[in-house]
Amino acid sequence: METIVITGANRGIGLALARRFLQEGKDVIATCRALDDATELRSLQERGNLSLYELDVTDNAAVHNVAETLSGKSIDVLINNAGVMGPKQQSLNQMNYESWSYTFAVNAMAPFHLATSLLNNLKMSSNPRIITISSQMGSLNRKNKGAYAYRSSKAAVNKVMQVLATELEPENIIVCPVHPGWVKTDMGGAEADITVAESAAGLVNVINNLTKAQSGRFWTWQGVEHPW
Repeated sequence: METIVITGANRGIGLALARRFLQEGKDVIATCRALDDATELRSLQERGNLSLYELDVTDNAAVHNVAETLSGKSIDVLINNAGVMGPKQQSLNQMNYESWSYTFAVNAMAPFHLATSLLNNLKMSSNPRIITISSQMGSLNRKNKGAYAYRSSKAAVNKVMQVLATELEPENIIVCPVHPGWVKTDMGGAEADITVAESAAGLVNVINNLTKAQSGRFWTWQGVEHPW
């Protein structure tokens, strides 16, 4: 039975992923910043093998502590889902630089930290995968305006995952950033294209069927390769 680690699992895509993997009979390890507020996530413990950890992915000591707790446990899939949109002020005329740094810490640096901290766990799996929920807004092939903090952080994590895939290739660890679609979440808004359930179903299908040949490439929730 596979073990799946999901960060930022208290709502939106992370919660839907946890629910979907539990329905498949997988062991799920879910994290979020405040478990006391994660009522819906905690309720999923009644439906399957779900372990919960409180974790701020930007807290280096907390990441270390979770990694220590999980020491010796095989992990098949790490899903770096925790993310932030960034400050309201991230335009040409107004930028919150402190919040820009925090956006980078959550979206670009934390996925690397989680991946390296849980690397020994992943090496224990026969089919290890590191998945980072990215965004097409980080693609350099798309020309758009505004959202400097968010776009740059997603472009950065895409490159981080590409490099990580190359370095972990000898370990047979698959590493991919994935665009989840424009999803109806607090971040995506009500006008988005798809529901969290649709996104999660597609993501789970992609994650379950990734091959080593697909490692180091950018994919969509529909399994289509996305240009960098």
